[in-house]
Amino acid sequence: MSGHSDPYSSSASATDLLGFDPFDPEFLRDPYSHYREMRQQGALLRTRGGLLVATTYEHCSTLLRHPAFGHDSNPLRTADPEQRVPSFLRMDPPDHTRLRGLVSRAFTPRMIERLRPRIEAITAELITALPEEGDLVSGFAYPLPVMVITEMLGVPAEDHERFQAWSEALARGLDPLLSTELMSESERARLEFGDYFRGLIKERRSRPGDDLLSALARVEELTEAELLATCVLLLVAGHETTVNLIANGVLALLRHGALPLAAEHPREVVEEVLRYDPPVQLTLRSALRDTELGGTPTPAGTPVLALIGAANRDPAEYAAPDRFDPTRGPGRHLAFGLGIHFCLGATLARLEGEIALRALARAAPKLELVDPDPPYKANLVLRGLASLPVRALSVRA
Repeated sequence: MSGHSDPYSSSASATDLLGFDPFDPEFLRDPYSHYREMRQQGALLRTRGGLLVATTYEHCSTLLRHPAFGHDSNPLRTADPEQRVPSFLRMDPPDHTRLRGLVSRAFTPRMIERLRPRIEAITAELITALPEEGDLVSGFAYPLPVMVITEMLGVPAEDHERFQAWSEALARGLDPLLSTELMSESERARLEFGDYFRGLIKERRSRPGDDLLSALARVEELTEAELLATCVLLLVAGHETTVNLIANGVLALLRHGALPLAAEHPREVVEEVLRYDPPVQLTLRSALRDTELGGTPTPAGTPVLALIGAANRDPAEYAAPDRFDPTRGPGRHLAFGLGIHFCLGATLARLEGEIALRALARAAPKLELVDPDPPYKANLVLRGLASLPVRALSVRA
Protein backbone atom coordinates (compact mmCIF):
# COMPACT_ATOMS: atom_id res chain seq x y z
CA MET A 1 0.00 0.00 0.00
CA SER A 2 1.34 3.44 -0.88
CA GLY A 3 0.23 7.03 -0.87
CA HIS A 4 -1.48 6.99 2.51
CA SER A 5 -0.62 5.98 6.04
CA ASP A 6 -2.31 3.01 7.64
CA PRO A 7 -3.50 3.74 11.19
CA TYR A 8 -4.74 0.18 11.53
CA SER A 9 -3.00 -3.14 11.72
CA SER A 10 -3.45 -4.17 8.09
CA SER A 11 -5.17 -2.44 5.20
CA ALA A 12 -5.54 -5.70 3.29
CA SER A 13 -7.09 -7.56 6.21
CA ALA A 14 -9.40 -4.63 6.96
CA THR A 15 -10.57 -4.61 3.35
CA ASP A 16 -11.20 -8.36 3.48
CA LEU A 17 -13.19 -7.98 6.69
CA LEU A 18 -15.19 -4.84 5.90
CA GLY A 19 -15.59 -5.06 2.15
CA PHE A 20 -13.87 -1.68 1.62
CA ASP A 21 -10.53 -0.03 2.39
CA PRO A 22 -11.14 2.57 5.10
CA PHE A 23 -7.64 4.03 4.60
CA ASP A 24 -7.95 4.82 0.91
CA PRO A 25 -7.93 8.63 0.43
CA GLU A 26 -10.68 8.26 -2.15
CA PHE A 27 -12.82 6.40 0.35
CA LEU A 28 -12.20 9.04 3.03
CA ARG A 29 -13.17 11.74 0.55
CA ASP A 30 -16.35 10.00 -0.60
CA PRO A 31 -17.37 6.75 1.11
CA TYR A 32 -20.88 6.99 -0.29
CA SER A 33 -20.03 5.91 -3.81
CA HIS A 34 -18.40 2.81 -2.31
CA TYR A 35 -21.47 2.17 -0.17
CA ARG A 36 -23.67 2.52 -3.25
CA GLU A 37 -21.66 -0.15 -5.08
CA MET A 38 -21.91 -2.45 -2.07
CA ARG A 39 -25.67 -1.92 -1.78
CA GLN A 40 -26.07 -2.76 -5.45
CA GLN A 41 -24.42 -6.11 -4.71
CA GLY A 42 -26.96 -6.92 -2.02
CA ALA A 43 -28.79 -5.70 1.06
CA LEU A 44 -26.76 -8.04 3.27
CA LEU A 45 -23.25 -8.96 2.19
CA ARG A 46 -20.80 -11.45 3.58
CA THR A 47 -17.25 -10.19 3.21
CA ARG A 48 -14.19 -12.33 2.55
CA GLY A 49 -13.44 -12.05 6.25
CA GLY A 50 -16.81 -13.55 7.16
CA LEU A 51 -18.49 -10.38 8.44
CA LEU A 52 -22.11 -9.67 7.56
CA VAL A 53 -22.61 -6.08 6.37
CA ALA A 54 -26.07 -4.47 6.18
CA THR A 55 -26.23 -1.84 3.44
CA THR A 56 -29.91 -0.82 3.32
CA TYR A 57 -32.14 1.30 5.52
CA GLU A 58 -34.45 -1.63 6.18
CA HIS A 59 -31.74 -4.00 7.36
CA CYS A 60 -29.85 -1.37 9.37
CA SER A 61 -32.99 -0.19 11.15
CA THR A 62 -33.84 -3.79 12.03
CA LEU A 63 -30.36 -4.31 13.46
CA LEU A 64 -30.61 -1.17 15.57
CA ARG A 65 -34.02 -1.77 17.09
CA HIS A 66 -34.60 -5.53 17.14
CA PRO A 67 -34.03 -7.20 20.53
CA ALA A 68 -32.39 -10.19 18.83
CA PHE A 69 -29.32 -8.02 18.14
CA GLY A 70 -27.18 -6.30 20.72
CA HIS A 71 -23.69 -5.79 22.17
CA ASP A 72 -23.16 -9.19 23.72
CA SER A 73 -19.68 -9.32 22.20
CA ASN A 74 -17.36 -7.40 19.93
CA PRO A 75 -15.63 -10.03 17.80
CA LEU A 76 -13.76 -7.43 15.76
CA ARG A 77 -11.75 -6.00 18.64
CA THR A 78 -8.73 -7.61 20.22
CA ALA A 79 -8.76 -8.09 23.96
CA ASP A 80 -8.93 -4.92 26.00
CA PRO A 81 -5.73 -3.97 27.83
CA GLU A 82 -7.54 -4.67 31.08
CA GLN A 83 -10.95 -5.81 32.20
CA ARG A 84 -13.14 -2.80 32.90
CA VAL A 85 -16.77 -1.73 32.99
CA PRO A 86 -17.92 -0.57 29.54
CA SER A 87 -20.18 2.40 29.03
CA PHE A 88 -23.87 1.67 28.54
CA LEU A 89 -23.24 2.39 24.85
CA ARG A 90 -22.00 -1.20 24.59
CA MET A 91 -24.30 -2.81 27.13
CA ASP A 92 -27.47 -4.82 26.75
CA PRO A 93 -30.41 -4.91 29.17
CA PRO A 94 -30.73 -5.05 32.11
CA ASP A 95 -27.46 -3.18 32.80
CA HIS A 96 -28.05 -0.82 29.89
CA THR A 97 -31.56 0.00 31.10
CA ARG A 98 -30.36 0.78 34.62
CA LEU A 99 -27.40 2.97 33.66
CA ARG A 100 -29.16 4.82 30.87
CA GLY A 101 -32.08 5.56 33.15
CA LEU A 102 -29.77 7.10 35.74
CA VAL A 103 -27.94 9.35 33.25
CA SER A 104 -30.92 10.27 31.06
CA ARG A 105 -32.35 12.50 33.79
CA ALA A 106 -29.85 15.18 32.77
CA PHE A 107 -30.70 14.95 29.06
CA THR A 108 -34.41 15.65 28.94
CA PRO A 109 -35.49 18.17 26.29
CA ARG A 110 -36.37 20.65 29.04
CA MET A 111 -32.92 20.36 30.65
CA ILE A 112 -31.19 20.75 27.28
CA GLU A 113 -33.28 23.78 26.31
CA ARG A 114 -32.02 25.50 29.45
CA LEU A 115 -28.54 25.41 27.88
CA ARG A 116 -29.60 27.44 24.83
CA PRO A 117 -28.52 30.89 26.13
CA ARG A 118 -25.08 29.61 27.14
CA ILE A 119 -24.56 27.77 23.84
CA GLU A 120 -25.56 30.93 21.95
CA ALA A 121 -23.10 32.99 24.02
CA ILE A 122 -20.21 30.57 23.42
CA THR A 123 -21.03 30.46 19.71
CA ALA A 124 -21.02 34.26 19.45
CA GLU A 125 -17.68 34.49 21.28
CA LEU A 126 -16.04 31.95 19.00
CA ILE A 127 -17.38 33.55 15.81
CA THR A 128 -16.19 36.99 16.90
CA ALA A 129 -12.70 35.59 17.49
CA LEU A 130 -12.45 33.95 14.06
CA PRO A 131 -9.82 35.38 11.72
CA GLU A 132 -10.59 36.59 8.19
CA GLU A 133 -9.07 33.34 6.94
CA GLY A 134 -8.46 30.20 8.94
CA ASP A 135 -9.44 26.69 9.94
CA LEU A 136 -13.08 26.45 10.94
CA VAL A 137 -12.59 23.10 12.70
CA SER A 138 -9.96 24.21 15.22
CA GLY A 139 -11.40 27.71 15.54
CA PHE A 140 -15.10 26.93 15.82
CA ALA A 141 -16.44 23.40 15.31
CA TYR A 142 -14.02 21.82 17.79
CA PRO A 143 -14.07 24.23 20.76
CA LEU A 144 -17.83 24.83 20.81
CA PRO A 145 -19.03 21.35 21.86
CA VAL A 146 -16.06 20.71 24.15
CA MET A 147 -16.82 23.94 26.02
CA VAL A 148 -20.47 22.95 26.30
CA ILE A 149 -19.93 19.40 27.56
CA THR A 150 -17.12 20.32 29.95
CA GLU A 151 -19.21 23.12 31.42
CA MET A 152 -22.09 20.66 31.79
CA LEU A 153 -19.77 18.31 33.67
CA GLY A 154 -18.41 21.12 35.81
CA VAL A 155 -14.83 20.94 34.51
CA PRO A 156 -12.82 24.09 35.33
CA ALA A 157 -12.28 26.37 32.32
CA GLU A 158 -8.49 26.10 32.57
CA ASP A 159 -8.73 22.35 31.89
CA HIS A 160 -10.83 22.55 28.72
CA GLU A 161 -7.85 22.27 26.35
CA ARG A 162 -6.74 19.02 27.97
CA PHE A 163 -10.08 17.52 27.07
CA GLN A 164 -9.62 18.13 23.36
CA ALA A 165 -6.62 15.78 23.21
CA TRP A 166 -8.34 13.20 25.41
CA SER A 167 -11.52 13.38 23.38
CA GLU A 168 -9.77 12.76 20.07
CA ALA A 169 -7.82 9.79 21.44
CA LEU A 170 -10.87 8.28 23.12
CA ALA A 171 -12.95 8.74 19.97
CA ARG A 172 -10.28 6.97 17.95
CA GLY A 173 -10.62 4.12 20.43
CA LEU A 174 -14.16 3.47 19.18
CA ASP A 175 -12.68 1.98 16.01
CA PRO A 176 -12.77 -1.81 16.14
CA LEU A 177 -9.65 -2.36 14.00
CA LEU A 178 -7.02 -0.09 15.49
CA SER A 179 -3.32 -0.85 15.37
CA THR A 180 -1.67 -1.84 18.63
CA GLU A 181 0.06 1.55 18.81
CA LEU A 182 -3.14 3.57 18.48
CA MET A 183 -4.98 1.28 20.87
CA SER A 184 -2.23 2.02 23.39
CA GLU A 185 -2.62 5.76 22.81
CA SER A 186 -6.35 5.53 23.37
CA GLU A 187 -5.80 3.48 26.50
CA ARG A 188 -3.34 6.05 27.87
CA ALA A 189 -5.90 8.79 27.28
CA ARG A 190 -8.55 6.72 29.07
CA LEU A 191 -6.26 6.22 32.08
CA GLU A 192 -5.30 9.91 32.24
CA PHE A 193 -8.94 10.89 31.89
CA GLY A 194 -9.89 8.44 34.65
CA ASP A 195 -7.23 9.76 37.02
CA TYR A 196 -8.37 13.32 36.43
CA PHE A 197 -12.03 12.53 36.97
CA ARG A 198 -11.43 10.49 40.12
CA GLY A 199 -10.04 13.64 41.67
CA LEU A 200 -12.88 15.77 40.32
CA ILE A 201 -15.52 13.29 41.52
CA LYS A 202 -14.01 13.29 45.01
CA GLU A 203 -14.10 17.08 45.01
CA ARG A 204 -17.72 17.22 43.82
CA ARG A 205 -18.83 14.75 46.47
CA SER A 206 -17.36 16.94 49.19
CA ARG A 207 -18.36 20.25 47.57
CA PRO A 208 -21.17 19.60 45.07
CA GLY A 209 -22.05 22.19 42.49
CA ASP A 210 -24.84 22.82 40.01
CA ASP A 211 -23.39 20.59 37.30
CA LEU A 212 -23.93 17.17 35.76
CA LEU A 213 -20.95 15.52 37.46
CA SER A 214 -22.17 16.61 40.90
CA ALA A 215 -25.59 15.16 40.09
CA LEU A 216 -24.10 11.86 38.88
CA ALA A 217 -21.77 11.65 41.88
CA ARG A 218 -24.82 11.77 44.15
CA VAL A 219 -26.34 8.67 42.52
CA GLU A 220 -25.44 5.95 45.00
CA GLU A 221 -26.36 3.17 42.57
CA LEU A 222 -23.46 4.14 40.27
CA THR A 223 -20.14 2.49 41.05
CA GLU A 224 -16.99 4.53 40.50
CA ALA A 225 -16.13 2.42 37.44
CA GLU A 226 -19.59 3.00 35.97
CA LEU A 227 -19.39 6.71 36.71
CA LEU A 228 -15.99 7.03 35.01
CA ALA A 229 -17.17 5.02 31.99
CA THR A 230 -20.21 7.29 31.72
CA CYS A 231 -18.01 10.40 31.81
CA VAL A 232 -15.89 8.99 28.97
CA LEU A 233 -19.03 8.34 26.96
CA LEU A 234 -20.41 11.82 27.63
CA LEU A 235 -17.16 13.42 26.52
CA VAL A 236 -16.84 11.45 23.29
CA ALA A 237 -20.54 11.33 22.40
CA GLY A 238 -21.08 14.92 23.49
CA HIS A 239 -18.08 16.31 21.68
CA GLU A 240 -16.59 14.42 18.75
CA THR A 241 -19.87 13.70 16.99
CA THR A 242 -21.02 17.32 17.30
CA VAL A 243 -17.69 18.59 15.96
CA ASN A 244 -18.30 16.47 12.88
CA LEU A 245 -21.93 17.53 12.58
CA ILE A 246 -20.94 21.22 12.50
CA ALA A 247 -17.93 20.83 10.19
CA ASN A 248 -19.63 18.38 7.81
CA GLY A 249 -22.61 20.73 7.74
CA VAL A 250 -20.59 23.82 6.85
CA LEU A 251 -18.79 21.92 4.08
CA ALA A 252 -22.06 20.65 2.59
CA LEU A 253 -23.65 24.09 2.76
CA LEU A 254 -20.71 25.80 1.08
CA ARG A 255 -20.34 23.16 -1.62
CA HIS A 256 -24.00 23.48 -2.53
CA GLY A 257 -24.35 27.23 -2.14
CA ALA A 258 -26.92 26.64 0.59
CA LEU A 259 -25.46 28.67 3.46
CA PRO A 260 -28.40 31.15 3.45
CA LEU A 261 -30.75 28.26 4.23
CA ALA A 262 -28.97 27.72 7.54
CA ALA A 263 -29.73 31.30 8.57
CA GLU A 264 -33.48 30.82 8.17
CA HIS A 265 -34.07 27.08 8.46
CA PRO A 266 -31.37 25.68 10.75
CA ARG A 267 -33.45 22.74 11.98
CA GLU A 268 -34.10 21.44 8.47
CA VAL A 269 -30.45 21.96 7.53
CA VAL A 270 -29.20 20.00 10.55
CA GLU A 271 -31.52 17.07 9.80
CA GLU A 272 -30.33 16.93 6.19
CA VAL A 273 -26.68 17.08 7.24
CA LEU A 274 -27.29 14.19 9.62
CA ARG A 275 -28.79 12.18 6.77
CA TYR A 276 -26.44 13.26 4.01
CA ASP A 277 -23.08 13.07 5.80
CA PRO A 278 -23.63 11.52 9.25
CA PRO A 279 -20.93 11.89 11.92
CA VAL A 280 -21.32 8.21 12.85
CA GLN A 281 -20.85 6.03 9.78
CA LEU A 282 -21.33 2.55 11.14
CA THR A 283 -21.99 0.49 14.23
CA LEU A 284 -21.57 -3.15 15.13
CA ARG A 285 -24.16 -5.54 16.52
CA SER A 286 -24.10 -9.24 17.35
CA ALA A 287 -26.91 -11.76 17.19
CA LEU A 288 -27.88 -12.48 20.80
CA ARG A 289 -29.67 -15.66 19.79
CA ASP A 290 -30.24 -17.71 16.65
CA THR A 291 -32.29 -15.47 14.39
CA GLU A 292 -32.42 -14.16 10.83
CA LEU A 293 -31.93 -10.85 9.10
CA GLY A 294 -33.78 -10.27 5.85
CA GLY A 295 -34.24 -14.00 5.45
CA THR A 296 -30.56 -14.76 6.07
CA PRO A 297 -29.97 -17.19 8.96
CA THR A 298 -27.91 -15.40 11.63
CA PRO A 299 -26.69 -17.75 14.38
CA ALA A 300 -26.07 -16.45 17.91
CA GLY A 301 -22.79 -14.57 18.14
CA THR A 302 -22.73 -13.56 14.47
CA PRO A 303 -21.32 -10.02 14.08
CA VAL A 304 -23.24 -7.74 11.74
CA LEU A 305 -22.06 -4.30 10.65
CA ALA A 306 -24.75 -1.64 10.15
CA LEU A 307 -23.54 0.84 7.53
CA ILE A 308 -25.42 3.94 8.70
CA GLY A 309 -23.84 6.05 5.97
CA ALA A 310 -25.18 3.64 3.34
CA ALA A 311 -28.63 3.37 4.94
CA ASN A 312 -29.00 7.16 4.95
CA ARG A 313 -28.43 7.19 1.18
CA ASP A 314 -30.74 4.26 0.39
CA PRO A 315 -32.87 5.13 -2.69
CA ALA A 316 -35.60 2.83 -1.39
CA GLU A 317 -36.04 5.23 1.54
CA TYR A 318 -35.07 8.63 0.12
CA ALA A 319 -35.76 10.29 -3.23
CA ALA A 320 -32.54 11.41 -4.94
CA PRO A 321 -30.53 10.29 -1.87
CA ASP A 322 -27.19 11.67 -3.10
CA ARG A 323 -28.58 15.20 -3.42
CA PHE A 324 -28.07 17.56 -0.49
CA ASP A 325 -31.52 19.06 -0.08
CA PRO A 326 -32.52 20.66 3.25
CA THR A 327 -35.98 21.34 1.79
CA ARG A 328 -36.79 17.65 1.27
CA GLY A 329 -38.97 17.62 4.40
CA PRO A 330 -38.98 15.42 7.48
CA GLY A 331 -37.48 11.99 7.12
CA ARG A 332 -36.22 9.11 9.22
CA HIS A 333 -32.43 9.06 9.15
CA LEU A 334 -30.35 6.72 11.29
CA ALA A 335 -27.66 9.18 12.36
CA PHE A 336 -28.64 8.84 16.02
CA GLY A 337 -29.57 5.17 15.82
CA LEU A 338 -32.88 3.59 16.80
CA GLY A 339 -34.35 1.61 19.64
CA ILE A 340 -32.94 1.36 23.14
CA HIS A 341 -29.54 2.68 22.02
CA PHE A 342 -30.92 5.82 20.38
CA CYS A 343 -28.36 8.54 21.08
CA LEU A 344 -28.91 10.01 24.53
CA GLY A 345 -27.38 13.31 23.43
CA ALA A 346 -29.39 13.70 20.22
CA THR A 347 -31.33 16.69 21.53
CA LEU A 348 -28.14 18.44 22.65
CA ALA A 349 -26.34 17.72 19.36
CA ARG A 350 -29.26 19.04 17.34
CA LEU A 351 -29.44 22.20 19.45
CA GLU A 352 -25.70 22.89 19.15
CA GLY A 353 -25.79 22.21 15.41
CA GLU A 354 -28.75 24.51 14.82
CA ILE A 355 -27.29 27.36 16.89
CA ALA A 356 -23.82 27.02 15.34
CA LEU A 357 -24.89 26.84 11.69
CA ARG A 358 -27.49 29.59 11.99
CA ALA A 359 -25.12 31.96 13.78
CA LEU A 360 -22.31 31.31 11.30
CA ALA A 361 -24.58 31.81 8.29
CA ARG A 362 -25.85 35.11 9.68
CA ALA A 363 -22.46 36.41 10.82
CA ALA A 364 -20.44 35.33 7.77
CA PRO A 365 -22.77 35.20 4.74
CA LYS A 366 -19.82 35.41 2.31
CA LEU A 367 -17.97 32.47 3.78
CA GLU A 368 -16.14 30.42 1.15
CA LEU A 369 -13.85 27.40 0.97
CA VAL A 370 -10.10 27.83 0.67
CA ASP A 371 -9.61 24.14 -0.06
CA PRO A 372 -12.48 22.59 -2.05
CA ASP A 373 -11.29 19.13 -1.03
CA PRO A 374 -10.36 19.39 2.67
CA PRO A 375 -8.73 16.44 4.47
CA TYR A 376 -10.61 13.95 6.63
CA LYS A 377 -9.46 12.27 9.81
CA ALA A 378 -8.64 8.57 9.44
CA ASN A 379 -11.38 7.23 11.67
CA LEU A 380 -13.46 4.22 10.71
CA VAL A 381 -16.50 4.88 12.90
CA LEU A 382 -16.64 8.69 13.03
CA ARG A 383 -16.55 10.75 9.84
CA GLY A 384 -15.07 14.18 10.35
CA LEU A 385 -12.80 16.76 8.77
CA ALA A 386 -9.24 17.18 9.98
CA SER A 387 -9.45 20.84 8.97
CA LEU A 388 -11.75 23.14 7.02
CA PRO A 389 -9.89 26.20 5.70
CA VAL A 390 -12.27 29.10 4.90
CA ARG A 391 -11.92 32.78 4.00
CA ALA A 392 -13.83 36.04 3.65
CA LEU A 393 -15.61 35.64 6.92
CA SER A 394 -16.55 39.34 7.05
CA VAL A 395 -18.00 38.64 10.48
CA ARG A 396 -20.93 40.84 11.34
CA ALA A 397 -21.21 42.16 14.85
